[in-house]
Order: sequence, then structure tokens, then C-alpha cells
Amino acid sequence: MPDSPPLPLFAAVVVAAGKGLRAGQPVPKQFARWRGMPVVRHSVGALIDAGAQRVVVAIPEGAETVAGEALAGLAPVELVTGGATRQGSVRRALETLESRAPELVLIHDAARPALARPVIARLLAALAGSPGAIPVLPVVDSLAIDDHGMMGGAADREALRRVQTPQAFRFHDILAAHRAWSDEPTAGDDAQVLRAIGGTVALVEGDEALRKLTFAEDFVPQPSPIRTGMGFDVHRLAAGKELWLGGVLVPHDKGLAGHSDADVALHALVDALLGAIGDGDIGAHFPPSDPQWKGAHSARFVEHAAALVDTAGYRIANVDLTIICEMPKIGPHRDAMRTRIAALLAIDLGAVSVKATTTEGLGLTGRGEGIAAQAVATLVGKD
Repeated sequence: MPDSPPLPLFAAVVVAAGKGLRAGQPVPKQFARWRGMPVVRHSVGALIDAGAQRVVVAIPEGAETVAGEALAGLAPVELVTGGATRQGSVRRALETLESRAPELVLIHDAARPALARPVIARLLAALAGSPGAIPVLPVVDSLAIDDHGMMGGAADREALRRVQTPQAFRFHDILAAHRAWSDEPTAGDDAQVLRAIGGTVALVEGDEALRKLTFAEDFVPQPSPIRTGMGFDVHRLAAGKELWLGGVLVPHDKGLAGHSDADVALHALVDALLGAIGDGDIGAHFPPSDPQWKGAHSARFVEHAAALVDTAGYRIANVDLTIICEMPKIGPHRDAMRTRIAALLAIDLGAVSVKATTTEGLGLTGRGEGIAAQAVATLVGKD
């Protein structure tokens, strides 16, 4: 299974200290529910999953309880009371990080919840040649200059870009820039703060999904999207090993060889879940080169994938697993496998299918050299 290159070490600041009144929610929009969970939890969870060593979240004064509930169970997360302006909030968060200063830091607006790992990777890579980097998108509409209600001229859209967050910086550069910034005028973003002291800012490709939640209609539940993922895996059989299939220890004279417990059925299931949310494969999340996963039970991988499905705003509708082998016979263990998988995914037993087939003596499975498995997972939106 191919490994994804590790991301550089980084810390993150999430700005969640605004009032968010235009969104028309009963609480500030960063704590309102969107796709099944509080808005701020989406991006904080994505940053942690991408490897953030520390995440400091700037929150409104007196919002410790609601913020704590929104981020419950996520670590390492620290809360800091924001300032009177966005710049003030970012500066306080950066100064919180200074005691164990990171080399790199991402600064992100909580109101942009759909944060994808590839955007983070592009930003961090760009910092190798610049003290700052921001994600941008092209302007696709024609632009006009408003001259007191009349068209006063056209702007060159080819030279313009739409700016998003997170924005990435070398930590000491952006901290120095914020300390040098006066309260007036108000900066539109942190890249402007860095440029004010002469720092350069690289542009990387953004993501259309990384839009900012602003108005009440942004929180109107959309028709539940349906996502489908497929997974396939194969491992060879070897003497002297336990045989784990579908989370169940199956009596057999051979077991599957691999870095973890080599549960080929659960590995295929993990890839199906990750595929449905477009988040890589099992090798990217649990690389076989990492010694911490040596001999690990694949149940941990399934629980991790299920948590990512939840973070992405989906729930598991059903999974369908097919195990391909000549021996052992799967029938006597099918119900135990279904029960175990249902428990790992926290779904009804009726939503789990486990089947078995042979290849009529053909190929590596037919010769008894290994076992293969394929899985399909169907997800639906939680809203």
C-alpha cells in the first residue's frame, strides 16, 4: 500500500472569536451545528488529523462552556479569549503558542469548515520558499467598479484572486508582523499583516469547498448526499500466525502475514470508508513503515475511519463485505464478524453484510496462498 509523504510539523490557530450575527443562528455561527456537528469542530478536527501538534482556538469572552462542548474530546486543543479585533485575537493565540514556539503555523477562520488535507499540504510545502502562503481561487465572473450606483469601469479579473484560509506562515515572522501592526487600519487577513513588514506571500491552489459560512441560508440542511466507496485488499497466508478475519479470530492452520494483524476483511472495509469521503487509503493513515502499527489490531483502523466519516458530516448507511478464499469456511463465523463490525462502526447489525466466495481453485486464493476481500460502503449526509 503506498505511503503519503508526511507533512512538516506545524501548529495551528483557529479564529472563532466573532459574533457571527448574519448567520441568524441562536449561538455564534462558529458554534452552530453544520452537517451534524458544530462548525468549529470540523476544521479543528481536520487540523489535528493532518498532524497539528497544538491547536489554539480564539473564542469570544465568556464562551468557554459552549466552546468546550463543541470541541469535547479533541486534543491537543487550547482555548484563548480573543481580542477586540480579528488581529487582536490572532495575536493572543500566537503569543499562547510562543512558549513552545513551532516553526510553522496555520491560521484558519472557523467559519470555513470544509478543510481538506491537500490544501494544508500545499500551504506547508510553499513555506519552504516563502515566509507566508495563502490558498487562492480564480475570479470567474466579470467585475465592475461601482461609481455611485453606476458602472464606473471594469477590473481585470485575470490579475485578481479570491483568498481563503487557512493561511500558513513561519511562526516568528507572523508573530513579529502582528506585534508591529497597529489597530488601524483593520487588515483583511494575516497575509496583509505579514506584507506590511515586507514579508512575501506565496499563492497556492485553494478549494471551492472551503467557502465561508456567512448567511442563514448557509445553514439550511441540503438534501442528504449519498457517497459510495470501494475497498480491496489481499494478504498471503503464512504458518505460525493467527488468522484474523472481520475482527474475529478464526481457527486455522495458517494466518495472514502483514505489518498489523493483516485482517484483510477489515482493511478492505477501511479503504471503502476512506474512499467514500475521499480521504486516501489505509496506507496513508497507518503506514506499514511506522513501527507503532506492528501487530496492531485492525479494529483500531476501522474505528479511526468511522470517526473520519463522522467528522466529514456523514453516517454509515450500510457496508457489504465479500471474503474470497478456499479455506477456512466463512459461514460458521459470519454472524460473529457481522456483530463485531456493527459494533466497531456503531451501526445496526442489519446494515452489515458479510459474504464469502471462492475462485474455483484459480489464482492465489484458489491455491490457498492467500485471502482477498472487497468491501463497499454507502454513506449518507447527517443533515
